[in-house]
Amino acid sequence: MKHSYVIKPLLDKEYPMVSSGKGIYLYDSNGKQYLDGCSGAVTANIGHGVQKVIEAMNEQANKVSFTYRSQFTSEAAERLAEKLAQWSPGDLNYVFFVNSGSEATETAMKIAIQYWQELGRPGKNKVLSRHMSYHGITMGALSMSGHVLRRKRFVPLLEDFPVVEPPYCYRCPFNSSYPSCDLQCANQLETAIHRIGADNIAAFIAEPIIGASGGAVTPPPFYYQRIKEICEKYEILFIADEVMTGNGRTGKMFGIDHWDVVPDLMALGKGMSAGYTPMAAAVVSERIIRVIENGSKSIMSGHTYSANPQSAAISLAVMKYMEENHLVAQVDEKGKRLMDGLDRLRAKHKWIGDVRGKGLLCGIEFVKDLYSKQPFPLSLRFTERLIEKAMANGLLIYNASGAVNGQAGDAVIIAPPFVILEEEIDKLVELLDRSITELAEELTNDSGSQTFTV
Repeated sequence: MKHSYVIKPLLDKEYPMVSSGKGIYLYDSNGKQYLDGCSGAVTANIGHGVQKVIEAMNEQANKVSFTYRSQFTSEAAERLAEKLAQWSPGDLNYVFFVNSGSEATETAMKIAIQYWQELGRPGKNKVLSRHMSYHGITMGALSMSGHVLRRKRFVPLLEDFPVVEPPYCYRCPFNSSYPSCDLQCANQLETAIHRIGADNIAAFIAEPIIGASGGAVTPPPFYYQRIKEICEKYEILFIADEVMTGNGRTGKMFGIDHWDVVPDLMALGKGMSAGYTPMAAAVVSERIIRVIENGSKSIMSGHTYSANPQSAAISLAVMKYMEENHLVAQVDEKGKRLMDGLDRLRAKHKWIGDVRGKGLLCGIEFVKDLYSKQPFPLSLRFTERLIEKAMANGLLIYNASGAVNGQAGDAVIIAPPFVILEEEIDKLVELLDRSITELAEELTNDSGSQTFTV
């Protein structure tokens, strides 16, 4: 390849050139096929190359592709907001459009803080979050994130918002187990509120299922009911970060729906546009909007491309395609078949410590010792090497390493497009099995020991 001027994730790595995509597959310029086992970054929910979405792109481009939100609204943005209001739980009926998940969580944070300002309580300006979380890479979103590896270069510039332990049952921070634990991980939020003071706290933000920082870590039953109870008791807004879990990924419209809880705000992204355009949103309860409407009448946030009509039309086409093809209803059954396959791998490979998730958002955590749960050091690059093996075998999987305090822990996310077929799920599992086996053999040969059992 000729010299590249694109800044890539690793500056000294050569990446294949993508050529095309269709369904669950991507193809590089050499014609090699890759099964998209993670929907890119858990984004391409409806698969690649959907003709109806392409038609919607062309139709909107023939009308208008850009307007500025302070000058015009558009039919596409209005219809998309209405559709999201229909999908969203409770009174989450108002939508602030942005361009990425990071912007969505940061906008939700700003709206929460402004809400309390408009009520005459400006001291409520902190947004609490959990360790082992990731809410985005902008400074505000990163301040809310507990992802040690992504925070560490910028710690002096960040707020210390992560204060609560995650609901990480596989490695319970309290050395307990559900249900005898009495949901200590949720109750710790109340302890943090007492220490910081409810009058200083605007909101609490959480991913319904922890994604990039843990690999589909799934809370136990009643966890979010307890979280919402605590938030309401101390007049703290609850923000659900649905950037990864939303828009059907877990088998329900939104991840939080598994716990029958209605948040005060939601952040959406990724699957909202299924990768066909940069698009995301903060969805806000009517109660919050009415306070601001009766006060300053303006939310202090916005971007040049907010509510972009081209992106709105594309996202609306994605959501319509999901409805017309009943894709969300299929996710649960397909997820069960995928989880069954991953469980078989866990039985075969004795250093797969945990398999978890909901719907088509599944995680695998790898350990050096199954019984002590001792993790591999990050210096071994276990996750990265497994991803490389999988890619060489024509399978794409997603990195979720560093869960053990950012110093160790190897995990991947398996999250194929909703349109994957049963036989393709079996193929995904087969390719993953092959990749794990090859890595085990390589590491065993390198170490000269039987640390890894194939």
